Amino acid sequence: MIKKIDCRKLQCPAPVLNTKKFLEKEPATEIDVIVDNDAAVENVSRFLSFHGFEVSVDTDGVTSTISGRRDPETATILETNLDHTKTTHNSDTQKILVVISSQQIGKGDNELGQKLMINFVKTLKEMGNDLWRLILLNGGVKFSTKDSKILEDLTDLDASGVSILVCGACLTHFGLMDAKVIGETTNMLDVVTSMQLADKVINI
Repeated sequence: MIKKIDCRKLQCPAPVLNTKKFLEKEPATEIDVIVDNDAAVENVSRFLSFHGFEVSVDTDGVTSTISGRRDPETATILETNLDHTKTTHNSDTQKILVVISSQQIGKGDNELGQKLMINFVKTLKEMGNDLWRLILLNGGVKFSTKDSKILEDLTDLDASGVSILVCGACLTHFGLMDAKVIGETTNMLDVVTSMQLADKVINI
């Protein structure tokens, strides 16, 4: 039987959290999650895909149904691997998480602050393999758009294996969901989990 979760009228990260709680109680192989905003579509789709579901989305322009299907054997193997990943640590490198929540560094002069932030991101590659993930929140999500002054630098980081996550609720707030060209749309659950997994968190 297909399990259905109604997450309409819920904003990030509630749809993902509700889906997560449901699957923890009842490891379903077929699930439909009903949402009514673009951020929830992307976030729930990502979450289900990460947990071994084949995902499809059906929408009428207002309400969207995210359908996930997986076979029991794949689900068991994937969950075992995820648990192993959480407890395995590579001592050769750190896992540094950088959180950018503004387009500028510091206060006093906005123009200077913007230049400092651009220079900071351009220098991140000097962390080498220790740089694990970059999360863009609040005004920082504007760096993920086509007009970003550091788009080329973010593209290089992405190509080198650095994970880039972009807050879906923030994109929606600024009306930039369709303007994002780099990174994966994410939610607060991913942000908190990333902080938990990281060896070091740098907030800018």
